[in-house]
Amino acid sequence: MIMSVSAAHTVTFRPSGRGKAQCPPDPRYPNGIAVDVHGDDAGPTCLVELPYPAPECGYLEVNCGLCGLTVALTVAGRPDDPVSVRLLCFVGPPTTRPSA
Repeated sequence: MIMSVSAAHTVTFRPSGRGKAQCPPDPRYPNGIAVDVHGDDAGPTCLVELPYPAPECGYLEVNCGLCGLTVALTVAGRPDDPVSVRLLCFVGPPTTRPSA
């Protein structure tokens, strides 16, 4: 189920089959959490707003149509779900892309 599409990114929710979360949310994040997976690299980044909260337990698959990067973020349909993710951008010369 595709939940959002931007000019470059597609976000797809993948249910785990567990249904609704069984444990309480982390009280430190009552309005969700901004996830940063770009690390300490100084390269360009993209900020992707995520559908919030998720419908149930599972993961959000974030795909970049420009550089091909795919990341997965676990979600539980709770207030502490991710609201955004910052990704390192690999658009540019092939020498800037990660090696396999």
